[in-house]
Amino acid sequence: MNIDRAKEEVKNAIRAYLEKDEAGQYEIPIERQRPILLMGPPGIGKTAVMEQIAHELGINLVSYTITHHTRQSAIGLPMISEKEFDGKKYSVTEYTMSEIIGAVYEQIEKSGIHEGILFLDEINCVSETLAPTMLQFLQYKTFGSHKLPEGFIIVTAGNPPQYNKSVRDFDIVTLDRVRQINIEEDFEAWKTYAYKAGVHGSILAYLEIKKDNFYKIQTNADGRSFVTARGWEDLSRVIKVHEKLGIEVDEDLTSSYLQNKDISRDFATYYELYCRYNELYKIPDILEGRFPEDKKAIREGSFDEKLSIIGLLTDKLMEEFKEYARQQAIQKELFEIIKEYAGKEKLSDEGKDYLAQKVSDLEKELADNVDAGLISREDEKIKRLVIALLNECRDEILRQSSGAAIIADDEKAIAIAKAWFNQREAVRQEKIKITDSHLTNSFEFLEETFGDSEALSGSQEMVIFLTELSKAYHSLKFVRETGNEAYYKYNKMLLLNDRKQELKELAENLIL
Repeated sequence: MNIDRAKEEVKNAIRAYLEKDEAGQYEIPIERQRPILLMGPPGIGKTAVMEQIAHELGINLVSYTITHHTRQSAIGLPMISEKEFDGKKYSVTEYTMSEIIGAVYEQIEKSGIHEGILFLDEINCVSETLAPTMLQFLQYKTFGSHKLPEGFIIVTAGNPPQYNKSVRDFDIVTLDRVRQINIEEDFEAWKTYAYKAGVHGSILAYLEIKKDNFYKIQTNADGRSFVTARGWEDLSRVIKVHEKLGIEVDEDLTSSYLQNKDISRDFATYYELYCRYNELYKIPDILEGRFPEDKKAIREGSFDEKLSIIGLLTDKLMEEFKEYARQQAIQKELFEIIKEYAGKEKLSDEGKDYLAQKVSDLEKELADNVDAGLISREDEKIKRLVIALLNECRDEILRQSSGAAIIADDEKAIAIAKAWFNQREAVRQEKIKITDSHLTNSFEFLEETFGDSEALSGSQEMVIFLTELSKAYHSLKFVRETGNEAYYKYNKMLLLNDRKQELKELAENLIL
């Protein structure tokens, strides 16, 4: 299965394992909660999926690459203790707590949450001395004499032998005690994630043209070469920073993330072309409704060039859709805080400063969540922006209070805070209108440039554009929550044309 499907399988398994009955006992007893074994090629997102699941379920995640451990760190160090049997004292060997089990308890202490995932990567590449210990752990959930706490689910990951010479085969006894999920690389599944994660548009456009270059591992006379999903995502991050800093993106950069000379060279060439298309066709102008005059040249261009233009439009729109979602989340938090502020009475009489205290509380909560690994990167960014904006709101209140060092008039302060919030909301609503017009203009540009009234199923460029919008999380969220007449129009037209095509094929079959 692909990584998307695997994520749902793992998430559903964890939800099932953590479900309790009316007596507070797990519906599936601990001993019947099979550890999950994800088997798939390296770099396809197994670790990232675990982070997503933990954040979505609000549970802990403790991750280890098991090949970094020895038998002593997994089981614990031996120590001599004294015990009494039948009235006689004996020296016996015991073990200190396993480093891994200890880390689970530390995570529980940090987060205050007693449920979570223990994720062990490269499980089938353990050393010879550690292999029996790992098999025991998978079967009995214990390292030596130390048991994994209730509420923690074991998820493991491994690579098939063709990707790693150190792989060990599990015996049937062990395999019969785990739930194995086999994962294959899948560009379409990864693309859904990539849109949400904000992967650079040049990468998505390039891979749309050359899907075979998404994931490739080869061995030849020059050694082993490889390109993975992880490599593309990491390259995307560094490209965005290079663009921000005005640093060139060239083959020297791409080859350090894409360990295949041909693909890294090919992508570096395409990236240069992608940037040239952006300047040549003035994508910002298209979004504003100012379309190129020579539409015929675009229409008669190569299919790769058309895909690149669609990719550029989609990329710019996705940035706006993502910003919409972020600002919506920020405004929602600010609204709740200011609403709570308005419900307070005479805080200043008690020497309190509500907004300053709220900022302090949020900073502590954020620090705790980051330390415990309970917050995603995007949610962390939102929290930091909320904190910065609350400080801005407080500064505005103090500015309108004749430079006072503290907020002395709660009623006036609340009125200023409400006005400040309403101004931000007005700006946000205006940005929504702009994004809506940009989406509409994109549809109109594609229709004017590639529209074919004779085509039963509509232009393939419009189909591609609509398909990409309909797959991506942030575009669907924007359209669902704000609406867009052009999207509804062309989507309905596409569905009708699809139905016409089905009827045409049915009629042809009946005639034959």
